Amino acid sequence: MAILLILMGLGFGYAPAQKTTQTENIFLITVDGLRWQEMFKGADSLFVDDTGMIESQGSLLKEFWDTDPQNRREMLMPFTWSTLAKKGQLYGNRAYGNQVDLQNDMLFSYPGYNEILTGSADDERINSNAKKNNPNITLLEHLQQVPEFKGKILAFGSWDVFPYIINKERNGIPVNAGFDKAAGPDLTEREMLINQFQDEIRGPWAGVRLDAFTHHYAMEAIKKTGPRLVYIAYGEPDDWAHDNRYDEYLHSIKQFDAYLKELWEYIQSTPQYKDKTSMIITTDHGRGIDKATWTGHGSEIPRSKEIWLAAIGPDSPALGEVKKEEVSYASMIARTVFQLLGLKYPDDKAAASIAGILP
Repeated sequence: MAILLILMGLGFGYAPAQKTTQTENIFLITVDGLRWQEMFKGADSLFVDDTGMIESQGSLLKEFWDTDPQNRREMLMPFTWSTLAKKGQLYGNRAYGNQVDLQNDMLFSYPGYNEILTGSADDERINSNAKKNNPNITLLEHLQQVPEFKGKILAFGSWDVFPYIINKERNGIPVNAGFDKAAGPDLTEREMLINQFQDEIRGPWAGVRLDAFTHHYAMEAIKKTGPRLVYIAYGEPDDWAHDNRYDEYLHSIKQFDAYLKELWEYIQSTPQYKDKTSMIITTDHGRGIDKATWTGHGSEIPRSKEIWLAAIGPDSPALGEVKKEEVSYASMIARTVFQLLGLKYPDDKAAASIAGILP
């Protein structure tokens, strides 16, 4: 008995004496480079009909334009504003003084994802987008040390750097990212079809696949294996923005919103997940706000630190669009995930949790 108590104190210190939350599963979702401005105000009046940023003048107006920003945001992200805004929480509308910021000073993707997934910034070591294994331990890897989560964690990403951000080599967590295919002896017919399509439809970028592949690989794996924690990282909005394609940027955001809807409806229709699953959604960085800078982000681009965050689940009060003057950080997500699961986050360097998301 004494040995058992020692082991519990050392190796199984993640679990509390008594769980008080209803959350048993986590879906953590990120989307690359989606500005808070579109999230809360819809299509940007400066960009939506600029012939240098869209295929043809007037092509976006019917689908995305209204003089009322609240109507515009509903046109762009109907699920977000019909469901998340009513049953969940949305943080980051700076018009009300509600801010969500990054703590890293790099303000591009790898440092942003490291901050989200580990709970703290690391500008000294994470200062490029190079394919370098992350020396920091992510919340996925920490959670894998909890017996009931071991082997029940999956990650999917459109960007081919995610196996390094998560450090798949060190921890063995399954990561399907970039142009990875579904693999294994028991592939479903749908997985085989997605594999075929990914070979045939490469998309416009070398290191980032189209989000449709990431989403459908994730959905099929979720249905097949029932993971306890799923991390999905969509990528298209950032790449279309870098290409100065505001039309495709908007279309990819609307499609991302549809993917959220499909995920949430699956969660709520599946006994394993229904009323037992929390979904947290955010982005890795902001970007510029005028025509000269909106395609970029980084320490030299003003407003790149400004992001947003959303949450929905059985433990999170239905606060809707949070209008309280306060500042939250992406680094708060890691500890929040663990507390929703009734666990103590094992890294003392991680930021505090987001109190409003917790019961």
